[in-house]
Amino acid sequence: MNTVDKKYEALFTPWKVGNVEIKNRIVMCPMGGTSLFGWFELGGCHFDKEAANLFLKRAQNNVGLIIPGIAPLRDTFWGKWLWQNPKMFDELKVFMEEIHKTGAKLFVQLTAGMGRSWAITELVGPLHKNKFTRAIMKPILDTSHELASPSAQPARWAPDIECPEMTVHQIHEIIEAFAKTAKLCRDAGVDGVEVHAVHEGYLLDQFAIEFFNKRTDEYGGSFENRYRFAAEVVKAIKEACGDDFPVSLRYSVESKLKGFAKGLVPGDTAPEMGRDMAESERAAKYLQDCGYDMLNADNGTYDSWYWAHPPMYMPQNCNLDDVAHIKNFVDIPVVCAGRMEPDVAAAAIAEGKIDGMGVARQFLADPEWITKLLEDRLEDIRPCICCHSGCFNFSSSKGHYNTQDLKDTMGLARCAINAETMQSKKHYIAPAKKVKNIAVVGGGIGGMEAALVCAKRGHKVTLYEKSGELGGVFIAAAAPSFKEKDKALIAWYRREMTKYPIEVKLNTPVTDVNALGADEVIVATGATANKIPVKGAETAIQAVDFLLGKESVGEKVVIIGGGLTGCEIAYELYLQGKKPMIVEMMDDLIVTPGVCLANTSFLRDFFETYHVPVYLETGVTEIGDGTVTIKDKDGNLTTLEADNVILSVGYKPAPVAQKDKHIHVIGDANKVGNLRSVIWGAWDTCMKL
Repeated sequence: MNTVDKKYEALFTPWKVGNVEIKNRIVMCPMGGTSLFGWFELGGCHFDKEAANLFLKRAQNNVGLIIPGIAPLRDTFWGKWLWQNPKMFDELKVFMEEIHKTGAKLFVQLTAGMGRSWAITELVGPLHKNKFTRAIMKPILDTSHELASPSAQPARWAPDIECPEMTVHQIHEIIEAFAKTAKLCRDAGVDGVEVHAVHEGYLLDQFAIEFFNKRTDEYGGSFENRYRFAAEVVKAIKEACGDDFPVSLRYSVESKLKGFAKGLVPGDTAPEMGRDMAESERAAKYLQDCGYDMLNADNGTYDSWYWAHPPMYMPQNCNLDDVAHIKNFVDIPVVCAGRMEPDVAAAAIAEGKIDGMGVARQFLADPEWITKLLEDRLEDIRPCICCHSGCFNFSSSKGHYNTQDLKDTMGLARCAINAETMQSKKHYIAPAKKVKNIAVVGGGIGGMEAALVCAKRGHKVTLYEKSGELGGVFIAAAAPSFKEKDKALIAWYRREMTKYPIEVKLNTPVTDVNALGADEVIVATGATANKIPVKGAETAIQAVDFLLGKESVGEKVVIIGGGLTGCEIAYELYLQGKKPMIVEMMDDLIVTPGVCLANTSFLRDFFETYHVPVYLETGVTEIGDGTVTIKDKDGNLTTLEADNVILSVGYKPAPVAQKDKHIHVIGDANKVGNLRSVIWGAWDTCMKL
């Protein structure tokens, strides 16, 4: 092992789960879309070589334990049980031999299902609600089976759809499937399995939580009855595989549940409606005594999704205190996940507070991050920015189900800032057939990504930036206090630019791209802010100017526009002790598809909890001296007192040149999007040059 900074040493000590020794304390946690048996496959499950390649590269870069994403015991499409497909396990056996050559260990995560948390899409919802189409679909996609829950109740993603109550026969089928599938995993050389999950409000968790479980049979009511399903699962696995075969449990210490589709944001003192700490203390020991060998733990349900999938607004190491507390009640290893930082995790492990550091999305952003940590190259680690734009952008707003595009749903676990992740056949570096002189106009993220891709392919690249620094509009986006990872990403890009023969010309505006004398020109000049035709609008502050610190604000601030940027500004102002107010014309905040519900629900819940005024379906009629006049959907006028007004009403492309045969317009200069569309679009263009 390389010499490692002392503050990280505890991460690189061996430990055991059952009888399986693991070389270090870093656990690659499961992520939707990384199942070795495929994810949401229309043709039925198959051994997923893309996911296998993902894990093998991470294994070659010093991860201790890998837990792939959920493997449904029963195919989403066609309804075939996983244990009925022996071919996949033959392929899994060959793969496990490769994994073990690296010294890593691997547990397969098996899921009982999603129940009320199944992310019903805009396409599937109407088909399920119609009895005729539901019956026609059943042989292909049995929505009633996917939605089956402990009790009849509204679906999380579609409150107008009622989930049916799962039958005892269905429960027993699932328990049997856990045992049979785990046995096949063991025979294939897998080191253990993880049961998904008394965690995050998935099916087994719904049975465990009294708020969701209203059954009156042996699987509902008392504590023992509610946890019976999870208990019988591990007992069946142990009977089939032996007591020495490790079984981990994905576990939420607390539900952080305020009510249906409402979570408890940090600091909220409302009562816990799900599993509270007192019950969790009892449940953790009970589940250990039933046979579980490890708790892979964090917090939350789909109603408080930001605990299990923390966006940048959540504190770093947000679950550590709760997980460390629960370790006092068990004798088995406990892993903690949730924006974990290596130095904090190492200290917690050294102090005996936890046994392992759970990390997920950072492995998507940078497959070599552990190796770089070992080699004391922290500045070379491409940081995950917690955006969920590529890995898990299930999105929803008032009156809408999961609005994520079906293609995205079938391609989870990609990465907004690493275009190659889980897209090796689409995005890859191939040497240029002909070396060209390429000019990149604009030094934002899109321009830098384009320059890097072209340089890696062997082209001669010159980048022109009108300002005195690289980063573009993302410098403003990274300005809020909770965007420390965005700031780190800008620093990472600037450092990467020095590693390749890219000529960077700062303070060099370009007005005529034809005068650059390049073979190909990439225009990455971004977008400009929209304005609104309202009296007094010229006195308002543009969002970018506020974020860059060019304009200061008083105590009472009206933000016009409740999209992502406007909400983030309101959140930052609240953290500064100001009194923000949001005015939005749509019927909900952040209605843009592709922004993960974990991110949007945090902001919505935060504003509601801390009484930040939000005026929906409301427009602005006039901005006056110290006032803003707004009009709601019924025509009612209201005057708000405001020291300042911030405009956050979107952007429009601002290319310095139009596309032609040798001029390529990318990123927001082509079509306003997000970091993912900027970075992936740069690859789509630059791979062809």
